[in-house]
Amino acid sequence: MKVLKFGGTSVANAENISKVIAILQKESQKQNIAVVVSALGGITDALIKAGELATQKNEAYTTVFNDIRGRHLETIMSLMPKQMVNEVIKEIETKLQELQDLLEGIYLINELSNKTKDKLLSFGELLSSYIIAKALAQQVSDSLLKDSRALIVTDNLYTRANLITKQTYKNITDYFESHKKQIVILPGFVSRAADGTSTTLGRGGSDYTAAILAAALKADQLEIWTDVSGMYTANPKLVKQAFPIKEISYQEAMELSHFGAKVLYPPTVQPALQKNIPIYIKNTFQPEEKGTLIKNKSNNKYGPVKGISHIDNIALLTLEGNGMIGVPGFSKRLFSALSRGEINVVLITQASSEHSICVGVFAQDSKCAKKMVDEEFAYEISLKKIKPLLVEDQLAIVAVVGDNMKNHQGISGRMFRSLGQNNVNVRAIAQGASERNISAVIAHKDIKKALTTLHNRFFEKQVKTLNLFIVGVGNVGAILLEQIKKQQDYLIENLLLNVKVVGISNSKKMIFNEDGIDLNNWKSLINEGVPRSHESFFNAIKDLNLSNSIFIDITANDAVAKTYSDYLKESISVIACNKIACSSDYKSYIELKKLAKKYSASFLFETNVGAGLPVINTLNNLVNSGDKITSIQAVLSGSLNFIFNNFNENNSFYDVVKQAQEEGYTEPDPRIDLSGVDVARKILILARESGFEMDLKDIKNESFLPQDSLNSRSVSEFYKTLKSNASHFNELYKSATQNDCRLKYVAEFNNGKAKVSLKEVNKEHPFYNLEGKDNIVLFYTERYPDQPLIIKGAGAGAEVTASGLFADIITLGRN
Repeated sequence: MKVLKFGGTSVANAENISKVIAILQKESQKQNIAVVVSALGGITDALIKAGELATQKNEAYTTVFNDIRGRHLETIMSLMPKQMVNEVIKEIETKLQELQDLLEGIYLINELSNKTKDKLLSFGELLSSYIIAKALAQQVSDSLLKDSRALIVTDNLYTRANLITKQTYKNITDYFESHKKQIVILPGFVSRAADGTSTTLGRGGSDYTAAILAAALKADQLEIWTDVSGMYTANPKLVKQAFPIKEISYQEAMELSHFGAKVLYPPTVQPALQKNIPIYIKNTFQPEEKGTLIKNKSNNKYGPVKGISHIDNIALLTLEGNGMIGVPGFSKRLFSALSRGEINVVLITQASSEHSICVGVFAQDSKCAKKMVDEEFAYEISLKKIKPLLVEDQLAIVAVVGDNMKNHQGISGRMFRSLGQNNVNVRAIAQGASERNISAVIAHKDIKKALTTLHNRFFEKQVKTLNLFIVGVGNVGAILLEQIKKQQDYLIENLLLNVKVVGISNSKKMIFNEDGIDLNNWKSLINEGVPRSHESFFNAIKDLNLSNSIFIDITANDAVAKTYSDYLKESISVIACNKIACSSDYKSYIELKKLAKKYSASFLFETNVGAGLPVINTLNNLVNSGDKITSIQAVLSGSLNFIFNNFNENNSFYDVVKQAQEEGYTEPDPRIDLSGVDVARKILILARESGFEMDLKDIKNESFLPQDSLNSRSVSEFYKTLKSNASHFNELYKSATQNDCRLKYVAEFNNGKAKVSLKEVNKEHPFYNLEGKDNIVLFYTERYPDQPLIIKGAGAGAEVTASGLFADIITLGRN
C-alpha cells in the first residue's frame, strides 16, 4: 500500500484538484492508496483570521467567513458535474452553517480557547476532503471518504495534541483491513481526543497524518505532493541555479527542514522514519518529475554536500563576563530562563574560554529573551560579574548540510573562504560532532549573496558568475557591450565564466536587471531608465548585494574616480579605463590599493596605459617575480603618434590634428592630448607600478606647443593658434628631416625621475618605425639590462581599448 498527501497549494482550487484526481487515477491502478488532503490553500489562515476578529468583537469576521464560503462554493461549481452540484453544496452549506455558528459564539463570548480553536481550524480539512472525495467518486467508483478523527486518537493538549500511538495504529489497521478500497480519502491535521472532542496535530499536521497512516499500515512508501519538484539544493526563489536533490537521508532532510526548507516539517515524519518507510517529495503540477527520495541512507555519489538552507529573522543573544569563567551552572540557568519564556533556541555556540555563550533565537522572541535572562542574572549583573544580555538582530543563519561531509576534508574551509571573498561577514559558527551540518550566522541583507555563493561553490560546474556594472557607454563602452554579447556563450563553455551585465549608466540615466540586461536592446532600455547620480548608482549596486560584483568606469570623470573607494569597501571590484584615480595624488593611489587588499576586491586598470596592450600586466609580472625596473622609454600616445606620423610637408599640422580629432584618435578637446598631460599621467602610473613614490608634479613636461596654444581658452581658439603658428610646427618637422630622424612624443623614466617631451629619433632607435597609432614600451630591468623587454602594438582606438577592459574582466573572473 502507498500513502499520498496533498498540501494546500495542490488543492487550492478546482483546476488543481482536477490535477490531483488525475494523479490518483493513475496511482490507484497500481495498488490501493490512502490519500491525505489539506485544506484549500489559504483557508487555514483565513479561519485563524476570522476567529481572531470575532474574539476582538470585530464584525469584519463575517466578511472573512463569506470569503471562505465563496471559495468553497466556487470550487464546487467549477469542479462538479451539474447533476452533482446541488447535492454537494447542500452538504457543504450544512458544514458552513456549523462554522458560522461557532464564529458567532466566539464573537458573543469574546474568547477563543485552544479547544475552540482546534474545532474552528478542523473545518478547513473537513470541507476540502468532502469536496475532493465527491469529485473523485465521479472518476473512481471504488473510493470513499473517511474522517481521520475516527482513527487518530490524541490527548487533550489542544492545538498540538500528542498521539496515543497504540490505539491509533489499531484503529487504522482495523479500518483498512475491513475496507479494501482503491482509494480512501482522509482529511489531514484533524484528530480526536479520547473524550470525543476535536483536536489538531499542530504545525505540519497533514504531513503528520500521512506519516501516521504510513507507519500503521507499514506502507511501501509515503509521497508528499506539493508545488515543487522535491527538496532543492537551495531555495529556488533565491538561488536560480538550485535544482531538486535526487536522493537524501532522513537525517539530511531533517537538518535542511530545520534550517528553513519548508517542504517538510521534521517532527511530522518521525513515524515514517521509525518504520524506515521511504518518503518521496513530488510536484502536483509536474507529476512526471522524479522528485526527491528520502530514505535511511542516501547514495554518496551525489557528493558530500546535499543542500544549503537558511533561517531568516534571527537574533543573536550573547551572555558574557569574566564572572562566568570556571563557574558551573551558567549555561543551565541561561537555558532554563529561555525555557520559562517558551523561547526556542535555534543555534548554540560557546567559546572555549567560557567567557561567553551565544545562542540564536527567532527575532520576535528577542525582547522576551532579554527580559527573562536579565532577570535570571540580575544579581551577577549588579556586581558586574557579567554584562546584561547583548541582543543583535537583523541576522540570519545559513547551513551547509550533508551526511558525508565528515569524510571530506576542507568543507568548512571552502565554505568560509567563499563567504569571506564575497564580503559576507560571519558573526557566529556552529558545527555538530556528527559534522552533518555547518551553520553560520550572517547579516540578513547577505542571505541571497551567501546562498548563491555557497551554491556556486558546492553544486555548480564551478561556473563563476560575474555581475558587471558599467558607467560610460559611449564609443568604448558600446563596443565592450557588443564584445561581451558575442563572447558570452564561449566564456561559459570554455572558461566557465558567466558574464552578466546587471547595470548600465550613462551621464543621465541608469538601468538594472539582476538577471542580466538584454544586450540586444540596451540602448532603448537606457533611454527609458531612471535618473542617475553617482550616489544612486552606487546605492543600487550595494542594495542588489550580488556576489562577484564588478564596477567598470569607462569615463574620464574625476567625480566617478572619487567613488572607487566606496565600491572597494563593499568588496566590489573596480576596473578603470579612467586614468584619474591612478594618477591622482600618491596617497589616494596607495589607499585604493590597500582597500582592494583589505576587502578582498580587485582594482585593475590595464587600459590606463597602452589601451589593450598588456603593459601594466607585464610590468606587474616583472616586479612580482623579483625583477627591478631601472628605466622605461615609451611612446604612449596613439593620438600623438598618429599626428606626427602623418605630419609632413604636404599636410599641415592643423590639418593632421583636425583629421585625428575627426577619426576619434584624440579627445573632443585635442588640447588634452597635445598638452602632454595624458602621457605624463601614463608614465606616472608605470613609475608607481614599478614601486616608486611619485606625483604628477614630479613629471617634467617639455611641451612642444607655442605659449599661445597652451593659453588658448577654447577648442576653436586652439585651432586658430595651430594655423597662426604653422611656421613653428614646420620648423620642428624640418629639423627632424634634416637630421634623418622622425618626431616622436616620448615618455621616459630613469633613476626615479620622469619626463615627457617631443624627440627626434634616428633610424636605429626602436621608435623610428612606429607606425599609425601604435604604442611602444621598453622596459630596462636588472634582468633586461641591455636588450629591453619590448611591448608594441595598437595603443589607441575604441576596439582595442574595449578588448583591454574585457581582458581585465576575464582576469578578474579567473582569479
